[in-house]
Amino acid sequence: MLTEDSTPDAGAPESPVEIAAGALAAGVDRERLGARLRELRLASGMSLRALARELGISASAVSQIERGSMQPSVGRLIAVVGALGVPLSAVFDEPAPPSVATAVVRAGDVAPVTLDGGVLFRRLAPRPVEAVDFFESTYPPGSTSTAHRQFLRHDGFEVGTVTLGELTVEFEDETVVLAAGDAITFPCERPHRMVNRGASTAVATWLIVHR
Repeated sequence: MLTEDSTPDAGAPESPVEIAAGALAAGVDRERLGARLRELRLASGMSLRALARELGISASAVSQIERGSMQPSVGRLIAVVGALGVPLSAVFDEPAPPSVATAVVRAGDVAPVTLDGGVLFRRLAPRPVEAVDFFESTYPPGSTSTAHRQFLRHDGFEVGTVTLGELTVEFEDETVVLAAGDAITFPCERPHRMVNRGASTAVATWLIVHR
């Protein structure tokens, strides 16, 4: 629960990272994300006001998110799916059905969701995996996972690896700076937030195992 580049040389071929970044830039617009969150809320049987009470925000704010006039932060999105009792992966396009023996997702097949501050989330798991969320996050320079320097707390155990740039993970009593190739693990109940304090985009992959 929430307690809330250098420019390549002209003519140089695009690297896999640059190709992936281009796909991320075409992310899900806010209306699509809002509509998906509304679908999930209605499917859960929870009223708009009940969800607002659970999140500790106004019904108007929830309505604005669902209409696409307000983008949630990373922390707010995680709080919403937690309140609805669905995995984070549920906000993305429908994955392959569990009945498929082998599921494959190609680069660019899954559009990311765009959150407050330009943060992008992209589902990596080709199909649902019980009690597991596997995704990629992209943090532009100066962006953060929660508004107003709030810390985030939620269910599960988190494993993350930075694949591009530098990302700072802040805890109440510790700050960890991760460069490309560095990894971190911590219980999600430990209050935390992600911040990109660098001058270039930071990309990381995350595995959350729910307990």
